[in-house]
Amino acid sequence: MSSSVLPEILADIPHGRRPRHIAMIMDGNGRWAQRRGLPRIEGHRRGVVSVRRTTEECARLGLEQLTLYCLSSENWKRPQPEIDFLMHLLEQYMIEERSTIMHNDLQVRMLGRRTDIPTHVLRELDKTVEMSAANCGMKLNLAINYGGRAELVDAVREIAAEVADGHIRPMAISESTIAEHLDTAGLDDPDLLIRTAGEMRISNFLLWQISYAEIWVTDKCWPEFDEQTLHEAIRNFASRSRKFGGLERGDRQTGKQVTGNR
Repeated sequence: MSSSVLPEILADIPHGRRPRHIAMIMDGNGRWAQRRGLPRIEGHRRGVVSVRRTTEECARLGLEQLTLYCLSSENWKRPQPEIDFLMHLLEQYMIEERSTIMHNDLQVRMLGRRTDIPTHVLRELDKTVEMSAANCGMKLNLAINYGGRAELVDAVREIAAEVADGHIRPMAISESTIAEHLDTAGLDDPDLLIRTAGEMRISNFLLWQISYAEIWVTDKCWPEFDEQTLHEAIRNFASRSRKFGGLERGDRQTGKQVTGNR
């Protein structure tokens, strides 16, 4: 859907003041369930509903990219029954959400290491990625078995191998060189990082890419995250001044400041 078609609640926010790329740490599924006397896996099940409505709303708003932290490389430490259920949910999502992905013209991409992910899950994931490859709408990046440090290690290894082969001179290595060897190569960095469940941590997520991202945290657990909460985050982002290490726009000699997020 065209980005010019906005809900009334965001109609006053110009396109240039809204984030183009939102990254989300979807935290609190287990806590949401436990507070209601439910098993932790029920929280993960309800979390899929939040993924669907958030993805659809972001696409409807004309967002260019949405990156979701689905499974960190540290999550394998959880009890095996919970891991097995998460893999089942991931496989189920890849199958059942294909019609939604195609209807919304989404282009799916996986970030993270493929090792340790069951073959049957990778098969369905690859099928969805391939099916959506020609779509021209919002890029939906799913971070699965992902860790920011591991991503940097993999990038360094690849660059080191190219240096050893004589394809890259050490002194020619730049920030662009590193970015081109990350899982997110070819993608813009996030403008806004949203975390649920009130935690004030990055949790090893997109360590390189969020250098200048605005961070917004809500106390709501992920199963409670809805369109209204998303709108609140976007409105908060639009109210901020993004300087990227420089001065705010305006009269730099007199110190007069003009608020703007780019």
